[in-house]
Amino acid sequence: MKYRHIEKLGIDISAFGLGCMRLPMMKDEDGKDVVDEKKWVDIIRRCIDGGVNYLDTAYVYTGGLNEKYVGLALRDGYREKVYLATKLPLWDCDSKEYMYKTFEEQLTRLETDYIDFYLIHCLTGEKWKKMKELGVCGFLDDLKAKGKIKYACFSFHDNFDAFETIINEYPWDMCQLQFNYMDIENQAGLRGVKLAGEKAVPVVVMEGLLGGKLANVPSEVKEHFERANPDFSPVEWAFRWLCNFPQIATVLSGVATMEQAEDNLEIFDRCDIGIMSESELEVVAQAREIYKKRIKVDCTGCEYCMPCPAGVEIPRIFARWNYTYMYGIKDNSYKKLVDENKDASQCVSCRACMDKCPQGFDIPEKLKEAHEYFKT
Repeated sequence: MKYRHIEKLGIDISAFGLGCMRLPMMKDEDGKDVVDEKKWVDIIRRCIDGGVNYLDTAYVYTGGLNEKYVGLALRDGYREKVYLATKLPLWDCDSKEYMYKTFEEQLTRLETDYIDFYLIHCLTGEKWKKMKELGVCGFLDDLKAKGKIKYACFSFHDNFDAFETIINEYPWDMCQLQFNYMDIENQAGLRGVKLAGEKAVPVVVMEGLLGGKLANVPSEVKEHFERANPDFSPVEWAFRWLCNFPQIATVLSGVATMEQAEDNLEIFDRCDIGIMSESELEVVAQAREIYKKRIKVDCTGCEYCMPCPAGVEIPRIFARWNYTYMYGIKDNSYKKLVDENKDASQCVSCRACMDKCPQGFDIPEKLKEAHEYFKT
């Protein structure tokens, strides 16, 4: 296992961080989905035995059960082998009292008396304003002073401007960002990773495989990678690209099977800072362009075409069409639009949208194509 030395914190973190969100599930005797406790304990302990020393969970994962099972897996001396990260949920947070009550509940669930990395979960610019007003900075300072957390952190889902504000308004020890070779301009993006590096705030990466989409790739992307190096799977290309960045402390990978755990342990044993050659970086850049060429319609989501007189959700339809076709995945969200009579079949070709669209493509015609695509 390769490790990253985090100079600011004086610790070494494994390049592979175990994301604990995707617990293996099984059916109980009543046919209900329940956590497969034995498999989960086995997977966590195998990863730790293989060198993983960073575990990521959260209060809300697996319907609120995730922390309990992570705590169970960390018995028998495994807690002392890892840096444990969990998160303060914001959805119902309305006071400092809630923060303290929730934190103590998390300690109980995880069977520990301290948390290494404690994150404010899923921050946006607006949520940050609210949390500051509720006193979250003082809350984090207090937990650190009492030794109940070692590092104050946040996970992020918003644009770069919001990220820049948040990272500048508190002395963070770490930040967690969605980042992968397709999301270099999405959310905080590459600019966010570089800004964090400039401020010596280590980055933990989530969605490095974009929810698995960069693992199960379309045939033309797979063939492109195989031509460049048949020994690297699409997963390894994605992880190598991430590990190449010196700003990144660890890459979270959500493991649901022992086979995935073993695969990740092998891959991250080969990944290190600066591992990518210029030619390999170009291979990944070309893969990104292959994906972009799969975009079906040049809709930017500006919504100038809205509202549609017939009630068609034009930007939503085009966004789902582009996304599902680009990554070769199935999506059920279009059915909801059909049920609400907001799908492409409701278009009456009045062409009112065409007078307002700055991109100038034939919206009614593209809506017909989208509807045919989602019907198949």
